[in-house]
Amino acid sequence: MARVKRGVTTHARHKKLIAKARGYRARNKNTFRAAIQRVEKGLQYAYRDRRTRKRSFRRLWIQRINAGARQHGLSYSQFMNGLAKAGIEIDRKVLSDLAIHEPDGFKALVDRAQAAITEAA
Repeated sequence: MARVKRGVTTHARHKKLIAKARGYRARNKNTFRAAIQRVEKGLQYAYRDRRTRKRSFRRLWIQRINAGARQHGLSYSQFMNGLAKAGIEIDRKVLSDLAIHEPDGFKALVDRAQAAITEAA
C-alpha cells in the first residue's frame, strides 16, 4: 500500500491561516508560527471588543443626551426620570440622535419630561 503524504493538506492549512494574517506587520504576516499567534490574539481582541463597543456607544449616547438636556435646564438623570414618569419609552440611541439632528423634537421631549416631574411633585 502506498503511503499518504500530507504536504498538500498542510500547505492548504498554512495558506488559509496566512490569508487571515493579511495586514499584520513583519514576520506576523509571512511566517506560519508567528501568524498563528497573531491571528489567535487578534480573534481574542475582536471577541473582547465586540462587547466593549456596546459599552462605549452607550456612554457616548448618554453624554450626548446629557448635553442636550442641560441646554434646556435638566440633567441627564432628571430628564430620564421625567421620561419614565411621562411613560415615554425611547432608547438612548434614538434620544442621542434626536438631540443632535432634531433639536426641536428633543426640546418637546424635555418639556414633556419636565411637566411629568413637576406633576409628580
